[in-house]
Amino acid sequence: MRTLRLLPSYAPCMASEELSATVERLLAFEEIRQLASHYAVAVDSRDLDALVELFVDDVRVGLDTFGREALRASFSDSLGAIGISMLNVGTHAIDIVDSNHATGQVYCHGQIQDGDRWIHQFILYRDTYERRDGEWFFVRRIHELWYGEKAPTSPLSMAPAEWPKNHDGLGTVPASWPSWTAFWEDHT
Repeated sequence: MRTLRLLPSYAPCMASEELSATVERLLAFEEIRQLASHYAVAVDSRDLDALVELFVDDVRVGLDTFGREALRASFSDSLGAIGISMLNVGTHAIDIVDSNHATGQVYCHGQIQDGDRWIHQFILYRDTYERRDGEWFFVRRIHELWYGEKAPTSPLSMAPAEWPKNHDGLGTVPASWPSWTAFWEDHT
């Protein structure tokens, strides 16, 4: 019987310390990538508790305000000013500075409800990350816009899809997230 070998084993060639350092570095990349993905889901579901937990506890908000509660209030205001959002994280370039610090750039395609308008945006996040007590967090996240444009039509004017009955039409997300409903109960 033939054995299929998908990846070569590098372990015998590497010293234990080198292997350990390589695994730590790979874990750092993956944990940081997950920060960006969890950020997108937390924003889109309006789960502010999950969103602020992605940041260091002493995060700077504005010029002279610090902490997750201040960040929560900032997100509450900014996300309360728009309707539905869909953030699709793409390219994520990460530069490890040392075992506890990294920077990164994340591309994101956003679709956003702005009143009756539907907007397409392409966003660049410039991130600073820090590992505290073995866990990676955002220290800072700078949102830059490459472009934003009004879509020619809005999906909000579509009839319900009633999936899987119809492929086209308005779906059940984001209203199916309990955090979405709770967020808007606080903002009405």
